[in-house]
Amino acid sequence: MGPTLRQVLVIVAVVLLLTGLIRLFLVRVYHIPSESMEDTLQVGDRVAVSLLVPQVMDLRRGDVVVFRDTKGWLPAVHDDGLVTSVLRVAGLVPERTDENVVKRVVGLPGDHVRWEPGDAGLTVNGVEVTEPYLFAGDAPSEEPFDVVVPAGRLWVLGDHRSRSADSRAHRDGPGAGFVSVDDVVGRAEARVWPVSRWGSAGSDPDTFAGVPEASR
Repeated sequence: MGPTLRQVLVIVAVVLLLTGLIRLFLVRVYHIPSESMEDTLQVGDRVAVSLLVPQVMDLRRGDVVVFRDTKGWLPAVHDDGLVTSVLRVAGLVPERTDENVVKRVVGLPGDHVRWEPGDAGLTVNGVEVTEPYLFAGDAPSEEPFDVVVPAGRLWVLGDHRSRSADSRAHRDGPGAGFVSVDDVVGRAEARVWPVSRWGSAGSDPDTFAGVPEASR
């Protein structure tokens, strides 16, 4: 005898509950809408984001993170319909990346980060860094900057530097281009869709392994 309608509904309810709990406490899936993180993340990629960072595990230089857009970096967006909203809460539709931003952390609280024309790479706490994930042909930046990251803040850049409106582009706006650690949703851990793009989401702390801790 096959399952009754009631049994099917119970199974569906349990699956939705478990999915909701996972989404609430462990991982969420986000859609990549722009070119700013190419070639690490491409338009249309879906990435699994660990919610344990930074709540349980520390942020690292080189981490690819998703953070809430509380400073108006993104244009206004339309509201979801009821059905889409319900599916999103259940974890059956990816999180809206048009309300969040995906970038790479290059400066932690207290770090001194700078770049000047002619520099081969960013300088972080006095150490020049070569970034292997940069989009082919891009310089480390198109404009000079020299910042010390305040307490509780991050300096973030896109891998496709020439197409990324990141911390550099918002130095004259709210927060002076710095991102609050409290706004970080989590760290991108894996590309999960499409199947041909399965793999790491590109966090690369090893690139910054030689950078000393900031003097505070």
